[in-house]
Amino acid sequence: MATYVMFFGLTEQGVRNVKESPRRVQAAKESFQTMGVHVKEFYAVMGMAPYDTMFILEAPDDETVARAALGIASLGNVRTETVRAFTEDEYKRIAAGLP
Repeated sequence: MATYVMFFGLTEQGVRNVKESPRRVQAAKESFQTMGVHVKEFYAVMGMAPYDTMFILEAPDDETVARAALGIASLGNVRTETVRAFTEDEYKRIAAGLP
């Protein structure tokens, strides 16, 4: 499974309903699980405008993560940005393959 970092920025709607955010985090974890995405970690972050929270994810492929991101963003409480993350072992293999 590939590793991804998905950043979440609260929308105006999300800020208005911020007290419900912990419940939404749990609902997102459950929804992602049904899509084949495993949430390894959740963090609230500061000093990373425009992001407020993030997930560390494992998923079989980019399309699965894109589907999860679109699904959660369609609810209107967050905007997302997702990046692929490579483990140390993956990074070593990539670097070893350089000419």
